[in-house]
Amino acid sequence: MKVNFIKNNKVKILSGLIMLLCGGISISHAAVVPPGTPLAEKQEVSRSQGAEPASLDVHKVESDMEFNIIHDFFDGLVYTDRQGNIEPKLAESWETKDNKTWVFHLREGIKWSDGTPITAQDFVYSWRRLVDPNIGSPYGSYLENLGMMNANAVLTGKKKGEELGVKALDNMTLEVRLEKPMGDFLQALTHVVMVPLNEKVINQYGDKWTRPGNFVGNGPFKLSEWKVNEKIVGVRNKQYWDDKNTVLDKINYLVIGSEKAALSRYLAGEVDFTDTIPLESFASLQKTIKDQVYISPKVGAYFYEFNNKKPPFDNIKVRQALNLAIDREVIANKVLGQGQKPAYTIVPPNTGGFNLTGPDYALWTQAQRIEKAKTLLNEAGFNKNNPLKFNLLYNTNEAHKKVAIAVSSMWKKNLGVDAVLQNQEWKVLLDNMHQGKFEVIRRAWVADYNSPMSFLNMFMTGQVKNTSLYSNPDYDALIKKSGETNDIPSQQKGLDIFTKDSPVMPIYYYVNAKMVKPYVGGFYVNPMGYISAKDIYIIKH
Repeated sequence: MKVNFIKNNKVKILSGLIMLLCGGISISHAAVVPPGTPLAEKQEVSRSQGAEPASLDVHKVESDMEFNIIHDFFDGLVYTDRQGNIEPKLAESWETKDNKTWVFHLREGIKWSDGTPITAQDFVYSWRRLVDPNIGSPYGSYLENLGMMNANAVLTGKKKGEELGVKALDNMTLEVRLEKPMGDFLQALTHVVMVPLNEKVINQYGDKWTRPGNFVGNGPFKLSEWKVNEKIVGVRNKQYWDDKNTVLDKINYLVIGSEKAALSRYLAGEVDFTDTIPLESFASLQKTIKDQVYISPKVGAYFYEFNNKKPPFDNIKVRQALNLAIDREVIANKVLGQGQKPAYTIVPPNTGGFNLTGPDYALWTQAQRIEKAKTLLNEAGFNKNNPLKFNLLYNTNEAHKKVAIAVSSMWKKNLGVDAVLQNQEWKVLLDNMHQGKFEVIRRAWVADYNSPMSFLNMFMTGQVKNTSLYSNPDYDALIKKSGETNDIPSQQKGLDIFTKDSPVMPIYYYVNAKMVKPYVGGFYVNPMGYISAKDIYIIKH
């Protein structure tokens, strides 16, 4: 079926069906300023950035530290509106008959920030590069998860990139072939990693293509300045296809590693909205400037990951004991206290509109969990005469430190376990995580797209993101089946196996918690945590 987008239509993807609904809501791509709103003469905004980005090459990164910026500098084929409906971006229409072969028709006149045309071949180049084993992208398995034809074979070097299931039928038409039907394929396309990159610029500058002066993007903003460990600056991209509906002229991403420092600079007027809110300041801010505190749900889980191949964490009883012995209610409500919810499974509630059930012990008292944990740990050979001791690794951040102290204290009190806390800078921690140089490590996952599969896929055997090195053939089979059929019972069975095996220890489900100045109009954080600068405008103040 072919979908052409016109005003007063909106499209919703549900269980693989494209439903064209008539309604009174026009598809909005950019800032919508209410009539009569006085705008500031200077349309510039500054936001806090929690760490120095590892790169702005979307094929070289894997976290929101980078994706938050890349999100403003690049557009993909489609995105989602505030109601969760698919909206067109670089593609203005598409068609499929079987949810396996998709054809996308690009907008007329779309350009790179250097003024050159964007073509279907740009997507072909970019997606081949994403699975190029020589690139080694942390998100290389994403196309495999989507079931793109030959993605795994290309990723593992068994086939050439030219055999990947994507080709340009002409300059404005892109064909994508999947190995199996995928009902939420359009939702999966909204992820930042699916944006096109400029082949000519990458070939010309190599790894230096992301430097100011070399950089070429296609989003509402483009890179103009990058001072390491200080700031990244984006300026309005006049070549952007929807520039007429962009209001902001400039956005500053200020690298501020400390949440306290970010809040201080916010209160001093140097930052217009923050990345987070310090835990110890939250209650007082709620009392004094509640109208500037922004809280919304986020489809993400905070967890600790065990190295499943390293003793004693190759023993399921050790993992289960540590998992049972922490009080998630205390961590969510007292240590954090910003609306976070205790997590007993890796998949947050209502992900993709589904509520997968948790384990029986989620309904136990904490005393019952601790008693069971003691039994399991003793059966694994650890007790007062042979206490369990290991290193717990987390990246430098006040909130991570507070959670680590709380968890290690609970382990010590309830099980006599000695967890030695070690903190590292973000880039160092990522390197150690991917090299397996850890025993227990802090991790988090925010859905790539709003579906339980975004969480379940990453723990299949051999997945790039499966740094826990977890492997269970029964789990793999169920999740593979679910990916082919969108079968919720298979997802539930797979989740039950995963939760029992405890390769990771879910702690809490995220919320978006930010401070926002009253004059920042159009501010919205989507369920995956992204803020679109193109939606923002500065009110006269």
